[in-house]
Amino acid sequence: MTVAAVALAVVLVVAVALFSRRAVLLYRLVRMGKPIKRFDDLPGRVRAEAVVVVGQSKLLQRLLPGLMHAAIFWGFIVLLPTIAVAMIGIVDQHATLPWLGEQGWYALLVDVFALLVLAGVITAFAIRKVQKPGRFAGSHLREADLILLWIAGIVITLFLWHASRIALALNEYPAAWAPISNLLAQALGGPLTPYVERATVWAHVLLILSFLVYLPYSKHLHIFLAAVNVFFGRTKSRGRLEPVDFEITPAEDARFGMATVADMTWKQTVDTMSCTECGRCQEVCPAYNTGKELSPKLLIMALRDQMLADGPKALASANAKLQPLVPVAVTDNVVWDCVTCGACVRECPVGIEHIDHIVDLRRNLVMVESRFPEEAASMLRDIDRGSNPWGKPQGDRAQWAQGLDVHVLQPGEPAPDVLFWVGCAPSFDERAKKSAISTAKLLKEAGVDFAILGPREACTGDPARRMGDEYTFQKRAKQNVATLNEAKATKIVTTCPHCFNTIGSEYADFGGRYEVIHHTEFLAGLVREGKLKPLAGERTITYHDSCYLARHNDVRNQPRELVAAAGRAVEMPRNRERTFCCGAGGARMWMEEKRGRPINEERVREAAGTGADTLAVACPFCTVMLDDGVRETGAKLQVIDLATLLSEAVERRKAQDAAASH
Repeated sequence: MTVAAVALAVVLVVAVALFSRRAVLLYRLVRMGKPIKRFDDLPGRVRAEAVVVVGQSKLLQRLLPGLMHAAIFWGFIVLLPTIAVAMIGIVDQHATLPWLGEQGWYALLVDVFALLVLAGVITAFAIRKVQKPGRFAGSHLREADLILLWIAGIVITLFLWHASRIALALNEYPAAWAPISNLLAQALGGPLTPYVERATVWAHVLLILSFLVYLPYSKHLHIFLAAVNVFFGRTKSRGRLEPVDFEITPAEDARFGMATVADMTWKQTVDTMSCTECGRCQEVCPAYNTGKELSPKLLIMALRDQMLADGPKALASANAKLQPLVPVAVTDNVVWDCVTCGACVRECPVGIEHIDHIVDLRRNLVMVESRFPEEAASMLRDIDRGSNPWGKPQGDRAQWAQGLDVHVLQPGEPAPDVLFWVGCAPSFDERAKKSAISTAKLLKEAGVDFAILGPREACTGDPARRMGDEYTFQKRAKQNVATLNEAKATKIVTTCPHCFNTIGSEYADFGGRYEVIHHTEFLAGLVREGKLKPLAGERTITYHDSCYLARHNDVRNQPRELVAAAGRAVEMPRNRERTFCCGAGGARMWMEEKRGRPINEERVREAAGTGADTLAVACPFCTVMLDDGVRETGAKLQVIDLATLLSEAVERRKAQDAAASH
């Protein structure tokens, strides 16, 4: 065995040993995580790998940064075999990787993609040092700079090695296939070229192996784990939260959210290790953008730091004293600032599920420590005892329908074609009632066989669940499922995206499987079928997408069909799946905004900036929040539910037809 082979073997053993030592620790930390079911829907997971990881779909939503990252990522995939080629070249400079190393087309690919990687590195530096996006605030930028220099060093040494091989006529392929390396080779002729060839191949391999050793200790651990995290992400029902098992045995295995790192699921642990610190989540977060403490990026980074600090202690001893995640890793304010809008989850290119972390932190604070904003206490009490967060008598639930001849379904009666799930806000809030009234009128106009449950309907439990009170949520969920199953409901229409999400995505965990349709979807269908005939008016309408409708559940086009049927549409800059929250989600509707700027006012200003006179909504929570925002800002806007706008348009058509008939 040659000296070079022995030296390479020693370096490889040391590098693999150092890498493995850290990798084993990280693997044990993941294995320490609590169980969670993420092995279903294999086709969906493979599709996510192809689209999000290989296709870089989320990163390419922003063209320049996306192309930069894609160039580096795709480049490293193409260049991966050159690691083996270089190691073979160290041992025997006249040998190469069988077949592939001899192919001219592969030499061309290597030249092209190595150049793309170098261009990506330069672009990344330009973005960081010239553009300086705010989303990088709080990230480890010095480490990122080091990584970029490391990558540049790997690519430059690869070019120089290939060039020196061409200069020495050691290349196994025609030099013309490697135009960049061939051009460099022309400057390398001379007696020192053999030494350059040996120096650059060793430098190349040492840079790669040291990079391999460094990665598990750095934020660039995502190079290994991003694909894993994306694979185990949610493939459907993105608005669903994992239920707490209150009946698990033995009782000590019960998990009531996250108190310490020992309470994290294995997916949450992988989440923290996958963070790239890119700040895309932070950039779109409504809380962060209105001056609050929460940054989804800094939250995940803090949890990761706590995991790496306390995780080894937990592995060493089951009785180790672990620090509480709140307030050691994150403050109480960070936990309660979240509106669970899902913007962070949608933007994250590596599949981190920020909402799960936040809700689990809330669950521990609420159910174990009884520590939460005091203004939410009455809401939780009213849902638990009175079945609605407004604290109103259940007997008043159907008062909004007086004089409309709406059938209230009684126990034992045959199920209607459509069960209209009204929800708490339209039942008890004066502003939200208008959407229920308009929806009922439109259903009757179209001849739909429908009924409501009246006093038998109870809060779905969504505010309690997002608040962290899983016990109250499950109590309400089981009661409602029993009621719906007794009523033999199969098709449910609701005006509330939160009810829509909860009944449609979460009640299946408790035996309730129904076809749940948002009223905008159902009404748009009636318009298309000709059962409702609207006439567009003179209103200029900008539509606000509800987070739980557009982002969590992909209902985006049907509401716009209704806008077009009612007037002239104009879009806000942040729309569809990239909508900006009204500020009500995550039970924030029942908590005061004491920090930063009000989210609802921020959204109203954006709506007013379109020049529209009408702000259309499709959610009773949005109705209340944005109407308050209009009052506070003095914006010249009317906040109106789409059902009401459609009802006006239908009446306008009827009036026109009546006038024409005379």
